[in-house]
Amino acid sequence: MTVNLPRADRESAKAGSESNSPDAGSPPNSVREESDSSGLTPGVDGADGPVPVAGTDHEPSPLLRTVLEGRSDGRALDVATGLGRNAIALADAGWRVDAIDVSRAQLERAREHAVSQSAAVEWILADVDSYAFPDAVYDVVAISFYDARDRLSSILSALAPGGSLFYEHYLESTDRTGPGDRHRFASNELLSASADLRVLYYAEYRVDGEPRVTLVARKPNDQ
Repeated sequence: MTVNLPRADRESAKAGSESNSPDAGSPPNSVREESDSSGLTPGVDGADGPVPVAGTDHEPSPLLRTVLEGRSDGRALDVATGLGRNAIALADAGWRVDAIDVSRAQLERAREHAVSQSAAVEWILADVDSYAFPDAVYDVVAISFYDARDRLSSILSALAPGGSLFYEHYLESTDRTGPGDRHRFASNELLSASADLRVLYYAEYRVDGEPRVTLVARKPNDQ
């Protein structure tokens, strides 16, 4: 399972103001502030499929690249993008990408890295907890290492019919407890929260002893 705890700047921004949805007129790789797959093997607990390989600060999980294989370019959303590893990978693959984060400093670092990679991304400075996600416009939504449970319904509504969700996060610790556990999924919680989607891949596993979960699911065409 691959997930990082929410960053401290996100934790302090839980009571942000309502934000507007993206517009297509902003220049690529500028930070805009918002105010007021078929090759996957289904599996549970890694029993029927490979355990995902963790990414790095600037490289996404290889499983995300697998999600993109065989799919035509479209619109993608990276939720709580951080340093932009998912967003940049999506842009490199030819997708039109919106990337949201509450931290201006993180977005500036992500933008600088994107420029060095010649990747065009729409960077959006906004709080995920209050952002007004547009309805049914994204063909891929990626979430890495962020607790989006309170907004998951709105995020899933932003998926276009046939769109894919890639979600990786930490699981609750089984051998210890701490304040960070409230931002982690319980076992099978993410699977249950995605019940309206067609689950293509699900695995709970450990990376260096850290319990993690990864899910890939697709929104039915008739939704």
